[in-house]
Amino acid sequence: MVSFLKFNELNISPEILRAIEDMGFEEPTPIQQRSIPLILSGRDVTGQAQTGTGKTAAFAIPLIEKIEPEKCSVQSIVLSPTRELTIQISEEFNRLLKYRKDIRVLPVYGGQAIERQLHELKKGVHIIIGTPGRVMDHMKRGTLSLSGIKTVVLDEADQMLEMGFREDMEEILSKAPGERQTILFSATMPKPILKISKSFQKKPEFVTINPGQLTVPLIEQKYLEVREKDKLEVLCRLIDINSSDLSMIFCNTKKAVDELSEMLRSRGYFAEGLHGDMKQQQRDRVMSRFRSGSIDILIATDVAARGIDIDDIDVVYNYDVPQDVEYYIHRIGRTGRAGKSGMSYTFVSPKEIYKLRMIKKIAKVNIVRIAIPNAADVENSRIEKVLDRVKSIINEEDIGLYIPAVERLMEEDYTLSEISAALLKIQLEGSSGKVQPGEEFEPGDTGAEPGMVRFFVNIGKNKGVRPSDFVGAIAGEAEIPGNEIGAINIMKDFSFVEIPEQYAKTVFEVMNRGTIRGNEVSFEPARRERKQRSRY
Repeated sequence: MVSFLKFNELNISPEILRAIEDMGFEEPTPIQQRSIPLILSGRDVTGQAQTGTGKTAAFAIPLIEKIEPEKCSVQSIVLSPTRELTIQISEEFNRLLKYRKDIRVLPVYGGQAIERQLHELKKGVHIIIGTPGRVMDHMKRGTLSLSGIKTVVLDEADQMLEMGFREDMEEILSKAPGERQTILFSATMPKPILKISKSFQKKPEFVTINPGQLTVPLIEQKYLEVREKDKLEVLCRLIDINSSDLSMIFCNTKKAVDELSEMLRSRGYFAEGLHGDMKQQQRDRVMSRFRSGSIDILIATDVAARGIDIDDIDVVYNYDVPQDVEYYIHRIGRTGRAGKSGMSYTFVSPKEIYKLRMIKKIAKVNIVRIAIPNAADVENSRIEKVLDRVKSIINEEDIGLYIPAVERLMEEDYTLSEISAALLKIQLEGSSGKVQPGEEFEPGDTGAEPGMVRFFVNIGKNKGVRPSDFVGAIAGEAEIPGNEIGAINIMKDFSFVEIPEQYAKTVFEVMNRGTIRGNEVSFEPARRERKQRSRY
């Protein structure tokens, strides 16, 4: 089994580790695990890896670590084939330098006013990221000296060759100091690349990362262009339309998992999160509930989801575009197992389209764009589900007892269409109504542990309540032993409380007339059909 290292085991400074944590990376990707120690040790490295495998951080992290901030001169240079990639690399460096304001990075490329670049170069820069043409331009002008260069990185070297930059690359390398470190990354290794490696590198260490091909053709893959602020609403609509038994949602960060878990629970979904900061006992409990169907939505990071082996997951949602192409393959591979079909949805912001294109290219998969579903789509989906149930009942069950009642209404000049539409309205609206005191208490499946009933309570941390407040109020007003009250989960705006079945009706009747810390409360059985509530 492969041993997976954490970032803090790669001899990285605390400031960079803190920035990595803010970026949401839980552990290094394969290319990062293999390349970072080699580059930090001073070795020349030739890496075969494509965009989307995390290779930018693989060279950016060690380059930053090797910079001497007190020397205000260019110490590292990264060559990339295009303006777009140059900007992306520069942005990645700046995210990693969030807590290192003493290191300055400058992107240089055509299409940007050269005066701005000249101004920044005069002020002093430690790392240059640029296209070969613009770097050569500065060298000819005498505005960029390579005399202090310690490390040169050729990123997407095969693309630079295809674009005709071979002579520029060779001249830049020949003008850099002989005693330097040379890093080369390329998606392919044609002979010209190997020739450059032989001419300009010293005993390079070869690192090869080849993402596996997707072998789950039964998965229907779709993507939606969604702005960040609209993600939650779109996700809820898709969940309601699909109405799957088990589904997984992937986020890139632990913080996002926690926030999304709480937001979905606040909307009545049976969802729980799974990430690396959770204790093993917590992880086991969540997985047990997911396998048993007590929760039907599992929200996880890529690392936490490693090793999950469940055959009945119907849908995978990529709430965030994965950081690595292999992560995409592993994510969607959670569905469509054991010969079954599956579905995956990926949420992509306009700025992330390039990531999706790269995933499609590397993984050789067809990901189809679909329109964002609207409220009518959700309602139509609910109607179709009821109509399917109606057809099933007509074909398979005895409905003779109810025909006279319908005929009686028809004799009163109501059409069959009107009667059917009214019954459909009752079914759809009734299934989403809240249980009120005075109604017959029928909790149904609340997602609680066996022998317990799970209640949804309308107050949470926003009212300053604590578990002891719930125990005291329930035990005092419903007169049940406090030590028999089960799990209490307090969220921002609401809470869940588990009560033994034998006391559930009493708690329902008493607590809907009671208060907790002076707040009027509503105790509602946390029923699964709440997730079908129309919110639009």
